[in-house]
Amino acid sequence: MRGFIIYLFAFVLLAQYGFAQQTMQDDPIAAALDSLSTQKILDKLYAKPSSIKNKYNYATDSIPRFEDFVYENRLAKLDAASPFDLQFNQTVKPYIELYAIKKRGLMCKILGSSQLYYPMFEQIFDKYNIPLELKNLAVIESALSPIARSRAGASGLWQFMYPTGKLYGLNVTSYIDERSDPYKATIAAAEYLRDLYKMFNDWQMVLAAYNAGPGTINRAIRRSGGKKTYWEIRPYLPLETQAYVPAFIAANYVMNYYPEHNIYPDVPRKTYFELDTVIIKEPLSFQQLAGVLDVTVEEIQFFNPVYKKQIIPAGGNVLTMPKNVIGKFVTNEEEIYAMLRKQSEEQKTLALTQVKEVQITYVVKPGDRLSTVARKYGVSVSDITTWNLVGKKGLRPGRKLVIYKTEKPIVPKDSALTSKKNEVTPTQQTADKKQLAENTNTNGSPTTSITNEATYSVKPGDYFYKIAREHNMSVDDLLQLNGLNRNSKISAGQTLKLTK
Repeated sequence: MRGFIIYLFAFVLLAQYGFAQQTMQDDPIAAALDSLSTQKILDKLYAKPSSIKNKYNYATDSIPRFEDFVYENRLAKLDAASPFDLQFNQTVKPYIELYAIKKRGLMCKILGSSQLYYPMFEQIFDKYNIPLELKNLAVIESALSPIARSRAGASGLWQFMYPTGKLYGLNVTSYIDERSDPYKATIAAAEYLRDLYKMFNDWQMVLAAYNAGPGTINRAIRRSGGKKTYWEIRPYLPLETQAYVPAFIAANYVMNYYPEHNIYPDVPRKTYFELDTVIIKEPLSFQQLAGVLDVTVEEIQFFNPVYKKQIIPAGGNVLTMPKNVIGKFVTNEEEIYAMLRKQSEEQKTLALTQVKEVQITYVVKPGDRLSTVARKYGVSVSDITTWNLVGKKGLRPGRKLVIYKTEKPIVPKDSALTSKKNEVTPTQQTADKKQLAENTNTNGSPTTSITNEATYSVKPGDYFYKIAREHNMSVDDLLQLNGLNRNSKISAGQTLKLTK
């Protein structure tokens, strides 16, 4: 499997480097971290930085630096309790300085994120008998961001490519991507690391194989004459893999000795032990959940990165949130489902009542007349002539006519809107009688209803029929008021009279 940083060293760089490796180029780990920082993924994950005072009483802006023997001694202590060869050398040193000096701000965010994910990593790795130091592998893979995605298509905390993820049971559909599910992806990573160890029986080689793939490692072993350790086959590995293991050693160093470098974790939103889960029985959108649980959509997205379209589909999928939010959901679960179902039905009914205007293209047939076409589509002859500029010669067979037809809303007889529409309250009856009296002349005949507006400013896309319909008047009246005919053209910003 190729991790998050593989794409940063393309074949062009390989050609430039060859095997001499003398040309100066950007470092792959540094480039990966730069890429993550520009994505602004981690900036939204944390609250204000921790106010814990450094136990060494450094100044706030102090950046400590140490001699090589200090790094060597500290790594020797970590190595004594580790199955990895955590040695210090001049290849590892630049990566320690990268994390501890150049990328200090990013390390604060990574350390904060570790409070959310590391307890889960340790629990799963312990179950699969995987060295716990491998939790730091996710630092160089994704900077502990479950929504990190490489240009090559690798996704999630552990940067699984699609085929490898599928092989280890990570489902990807239009709505979910389990490579971004922190829990399921960590189980898949543990299984993959365990299988790689069965192949190479060396954890340092496992790291290289996780980055470059087992086939690449086997070819490097052959080229080296059968060597079996990472440092022996390193010259025969791709450049990004040559950087990978030193970066892992440096990540282990900084994640253990960050206080000595005056680095402190940003405060995460929640730690692992403050979260809980519940199985969702019916499909729900993040927008719906945000409304009933009084949280933001962005917060739901943060704790549930597995859902690609902010929708939790049906089928026993899980919602992860802080315990107090999950408690509120469980307590009111049935009421929440019932309320959301009601909202959904109301939205569907409302959609049925929306008046829509559709454009129809009609091809004139021999014998067609304007009146017959108008009757067919429930429009007037004047409307057709206005829309299509029909001259005195009438219609010619084969000509295409554009007709704008208004679709009438279809409301079910038993819908709430139908019953509400048919209800007439005493207040409404009084208002109707008053309106009728106002619109009736002294001789008892009803007056013509006119618009309250005197003029109208033409908007882009307007045409005579549309303006007349919106202001409850005929096209002929509109044209007569403005001294226009059916062949006249109107433009945006033009003012039309609507009343005498």
